[in-house]
Amino acid sequence: MIKNIASEFKQFVMRGNVIDMAVGIIIGGAFTKIVNSMVADILMPPLGLLMGQVDFSNWFVVIKEGAEAAGPYTTLAAAQAAGATTLNIGNLLNAVISFLIVAFCIFILIKGINKLNRKKEEAAAPTTKECPHCFSAIDLRATKCPHCTADLSK
Repeated sequence: MIKNIASEFKQFVMRGNVIDMAVGIIIGGAFTKIVNSMVADILMPPLGLLMGQVDFSNWFVVIKEGAEAAGPYTTLAAAQAAGATTLNIGNLLNAVISFLIVAFCIFILIKGINKLNRKKEEAAAPTTKECPHCFSAIDLRATKCPHCTADLSK
């Protein structure tokens, strides 16, 4: 029984789609790090500058003062160090922007793949023709229509 389960498990793991999925997850994790850095380090600083030197990562609301020190807290790190309970609005905004960037990149990637697939389909030569008498689809090599028996060699 254990050999059977081990054999089935080995078969499952060695399937191509499981390995492809694992590779996709690993690449997705690495891609997410790049996107998060792009949002935090490239997009948010100019956006914050346009909005009057606002640092989105420090947009937070204190729900409960910290036991270590009373507010007001100038940064989220200071609030967390004081033990305050906060709603981290800026972190959510950064995550939403990261998600939108990832979703847009995936959209562009899929759109490109679909475009390549359409070109391959269009490039395929036709394998059938239409009979001029009965309008049935027949093989290109046919000299006589199998439906109406019309002579197509003319």
